Amino acid sequence: MPTLAFVVTLGVRYLLVILFFPFSALDKMLGFKGAVGQAQEVVSSRAVASLLLLAGLCVEIVMPLLILTGVADRLAAFVMAGYCMLTALLWKRFWHPGDFWKGGDSKGRGLFWDFLKNFSLAGGFLLITFGSMTLGGFIADPFSSTHPYASHEQEPAP
Repeated sequence: MPTLAFVVTLGVRYLLVILFFPFSALDKMLGFKGAVGQAQEVVSSRAVASLLLLAGLCVEIVMPLLILTGVADRLAAFVMAGYCMLTALLWKRFWHPGDFWKGGDSKGRGLFWDFLKNFSLAGGFLLITFGSMTLGGFIADPFSSTHPYASHEQEPAP
């Protein structure tokens, strides 16, 4: 039977990746044409936009699974942090609409909050990456695991 520590660890990790797996990945698969159109906001070529979308799908499916299972989870979390920051910079450009400083609700302000949420998620992923390891340790062994489900201490029996 799973321990409380196991359930909490799995639950916390799932809360961190739930946006991507299954929801964002599923949205991209079900609305592929529209997602390619959104990608074309950054790159005009439909072929390149499709490749970007497929790469994003791979990241949004594979990396969360690695984070959830604890297999190479430091590297997976590092990739997810980069993905969150890159997508914020490319598609959450709150400065682009030009209405950020106008009074009231604006497209720029809505994008600003999405931009910050992406960077906040990146911070959570970086906690998995570097929470108990130095940068040098990560570089030396990027495929290492945090061993999130290793039992360091038995819970007392009821």
